[in-house]
Amino acid sequence: MSALAQYVGKAVVVITSDGRLFTGILQGYDQTTNIILESAKERVITPDAPTEVLDLGLYLLRGESVALCGLVDDEIDSQIDWDKVRGLRLGETKKLGL
Repeated sequence: MSALAQYVGKAVVVITSDGRLFTGILQGYDQTTNIILESAKERVITPDAPTEVLDLGLYLLRGESVALCGLVDDEIDSQIDWDKVRGLRLGETKKLGL
């Protein structure tokens, strides 16, 4: 059983290997960590402008691009004023040849 099974039907945050940040309700996943998000949003955080939130609706993230998936703490998330959040883009992840 995948660790993602306990997250189905719950709000999650996904960070991709290219540093993008997505939130939504986890509707499904497969053995390659392809992820289906309902009511998906992408939060685009930049150093000079308010956080832009893009409504994506039903969204599929390819497993090869998923770096992290975790539960959203709704209480903490609702207290964040995303218009005031600024930051640099996360760097891309690197695959090490082992």
